[in-house]
Amino acid sequence: MSVSTPSVTELSLLKALWKDHPLSARELHARVEDELGWSFSSTRKTLERMLDKGMLLQRSVHGVLVYEANVDKVATLAAFAHDFGRRVMEIDSPLPVSMFTGSKLVDQQELAALEQLLQDWPLAGKA
Repeated sequence: MSVSTPSVTELSLLKALWKDHPLSARELHARVEDELGWSFSSTRKTLERMLDKGMLLQRSVHGVLVYEANVDKVATLAAFAHDFGRRVMEIDSPLPVSMFTGSKLVDQQELAALEQLLQDWPLAGKA
């Protein structure tokens, strides 16, 4: 399965959903508003794009549309880290998992899975 790398703004929304879900568009906007500094309509447009890309699931709860992440957190973080290492830092070898130590986003089990994905990344790209 190929994992697309989310944009920085998409990643902000995904992180909010990985921490707490399901969330309405208003709840999501409240969680990312300070970080992104944008309007509610920008949040809604980004959610629509993410739905189109298959990154999110949408359903109705008590008449309110809510969203959940439809992408695996560890695989998405590995793709994002790999993309950052390759495009930004020009590193062709796997990134060290130590760069994620102390992260509030991943627990120990996810950290171990992330390390494995990062180590296997060059092989995964050749499959």
